[in-house]
Amino acid sequence: MTEFQEKLRQQHEDSMHRELEALIATADQAAAEISRKDFDGFKRLFHRFLQVKGPSVDWAKINRPPEDSVQPYEKIKSKGLPDNITASLNKLAVVKLNGGLGTSMGCKGPKSLISVRNENTFLDLTVQQIEHLNKTFNADVPLVLMNSFNTDEETNKILQKYKHHRVNIHTFNQSRYPRINKESLLPIAKSMRVNGENVEAWYPPGHGDIYTSFYNSGLLDKLIAEGKEYIFVSNIDNLGATVDLFILHHLMSQPADKRCEFIMEVTDKTRADVKGGTLIQYEDHLRLLEIAQVPKAHVDEFKSVTKFKIFNTNNLWISLPAIKRLHEKNAMDLEIIVNPKTLDGGLNIIQLETAVGAAIKSFDNAMGVNVPRSRFLPVKTSSDLLLVMSNLYSLDAGSLTMSKKREFPSTPHVKLGSSFTKVQEFLARFENIPDMLELDHLTVSGDVTFGKNVSLKGTVIIIANHGDRIDIPAGAMLENKIVSGNLRILDH
Repeated sequence: MTEFQEKLRQQHEDSMHRELEALIATADQAAAEISRKDFDGFKRLFHRFLQVKGPSVDWAKINRPPEDSVQPYEKIKSKGLPDNITASLNKLAVVKLNGGLGTSMGCKGPKSLISVRNENTFLDLTVQQIEHLNKTFNADVPLVLMNSFNTDEETNKILQKYKHHRVNIHTFNQSRYPRINKESLLPIAKSMRVNGENVEAWYPPGHGDIYTSFYNSGLLDKLIAEGKEYIFVSNIDNLGATVDLFILHHLMSQPADKRCEFIMEVTDKTRADVKGGTLIQYEDHLRLLEIAQVPKAHVDEFKSVTKFKIFNTNNLWISLPAIKRLHEKNAMDLEIIVNPKTLDGGLNIIQLETAVGAAIKSFDNAMGVNVPRSRFLPVKTSSDLLLVMSNLYSLDAGSLTMSKKREFPSTPHVKLGSSFTKVQEFLARFENIPDMLELDHLTVSGDVTFGKNVSLKGTVIIIANHGDRIDIPAGAMLENKIVSGNLRILDH
């Protein structure tokens, strides 16, 4: 860094410090204490953001991970289970990332409260899974929700309904960071409030914030004191992320001096997963490489299924004592993800974020486990929702499994058009969910509705042109069909 650049960086940091102090002055004492902790983390991130320019990896140094550092799930499963898996379960806590809103699916409030199957929400299914585990093995696995300022209040209201379930539920809040103006690099917030003119001024800084906010909440120490050794972390919208007893046993059966502190579940990439982060070997460490860190010239290579064959499911098993050790030494070096956005009024801002999996390089004896695709079943869109609501899956004790009646294990490729984006609109277009057991591919575009008991097989493409509408009649069976034009079914 030249002397001029160094001075400029110092100026930016001083200005940021002044602005943050002015913001804290607008809050009451209790809120100010929480915000000061949040801002300490933000300032560290901002400091690093000013120092790092350009892609954070040297492409020439990237290697595929060594064979033994990513183990096939079958190898771990072949070790079997001990007679007393309860002892291992009692050392585990399940953490679900619950900071996201349902806005991308046209829903208000926390995404975890959207109904996904038989009136059950993501949160209902999670509680059912863990309760089933605790009852079956007479264990005490607690559920921990990492909320954000966007989801905390509504989630806590709902938690009342699980009071009599056999699962202890804890929550903590991830940090609240200020969005910064892309030009001035200063916060756009006018005060600490989250409403009115400030509604777009704040953001939860990605799930990499879990380590700091978990530690700051006091919950990390509480769980360690209760004898917990590992957490299983996953996104609450990944319906495949259930507690896997074989992976748990693998962790618990390592000799004390070779304890694996971090397992990342990865799975084989398909064409649909080209943007997912991948595991690489970099400077003698396993490392998570995200698309945002890839130099532009190499993006196509990153997306190729041949060079990078696996991607991160964000199902992670992490040692609690190791999180405590690394946090206290300030030894967790998470790459910064710079997320540029344009707000409704046209203002360009940036959000500084980190990813939970990026910490893999800081933990001892970290490894990947290449798991079956069934452990990655995220519901990000109404197309995903159609799959999990259909007869492709059966629901048992909160867990979804592929129906035994489906002849091949891969899920169909479903692409629903913009008329289906919002959950309410999506539900209004289906009298009930079609039979999809023999479906390979479905594309629907335009104003299309489905009658009762429709059956879809093979490849089905339905396209209603602008101004036209297609009503698929009740009981219709479409196999390898393209339907286009205008098909109105009028009640008479």
